[in-house]
Amino acid sequence: MGVLAGGEHRRSAAIRSAIHEALQAGLITADSADAVRGGVALVGGGPGDPELITVRGRRLLAQADVVVADRLAPPELLAELPPHVEVIDAAKIPYGRAMAQDAINAVMIERAKAGQFVVRLKGGDPFVFARGYEEVLACADAGIPVTVVPGVTSAIAVPALAGVPVTHRAVNHEFVVVSGHVAPGHPESLVNWDALAAMSGTIVLLMGVERIEQFSEALLKGGRPAETPVLVVQHGTTAAQRTLRATLRDAPEKIRAEGIRPPAIIVIGSVAAFGA
Repeated sequence: MGVLAGGEHRRSAAIRSAIHEALQAGLITADSADAVRGGVALVGGGPGDPELITVRGRRLLAQADVVVADRLAPPELLAELPPHVEVIDAAKIPYGRAMAQDAINAVMIERAKAGQFVVRLKGGDPFVFARGYEEVLACADAGIPVTVVPGVTSAIAVPALAGVPVTHRAVNHEFVVVSGHVAPGHPESLVNWDALAAMSGTIVLLMGVERIEQFSEALLKGGRPAETPVLVVQHGTTAAQRTLRATLRDAPEKIRAEGIRPPAIIVIGSVAAFGA
């Protein structure tokens, strides 16, 4: 990058550094082959802190004509967008209002076919308990090119920023991320809760707060020790973050007593005692 500053070398260096930092942050953009007019970029916005979006994700977001954003997408990123950018709220709030998935697909395809560059901004990673791949398929069926930008998943980042690693040497050699969207024993459940109870590693439970009584009971019945440490993190990586420590036995009672609500991550296993 070259900057002409009339022989004022310090000024030249300062301007060059400022431009370089702005490019890295996505605040100004260089031409990008990823930003295709008439295309869609599926961008993972990270776990909540706007600084945890990837450099590539932020760069593409800065070039968007249209942003279709989920509720868990960092709102600070939307606030930085220029006034001409159309922001569409595709919020899918658990136990509340919802925009049907087919409507989300339709609006992305419609805007892309109009020649606009569409960024589909999702919380976390778009392929972790999200419907990102369904959106990829819908765009592909419509002949719309799609770029996928992975995001920092809350399943790992939220515990990490609460002082808890999902794995630790000589403590566990495995961890599993489980969706709490469907209760144990439900006909649509694809989770083997007996197998989870038998493992000694870390269980990271997403979307599990509303059914924590059922999940705790299933693990206890499967043989998981009642004193297994549990960490609950609400609004992880944000200024509103709250943490709660419990055991598998008393986690449901403590979660209800403290009024913990989604979004929250539940970590079950020996590592959950770290950082206490």
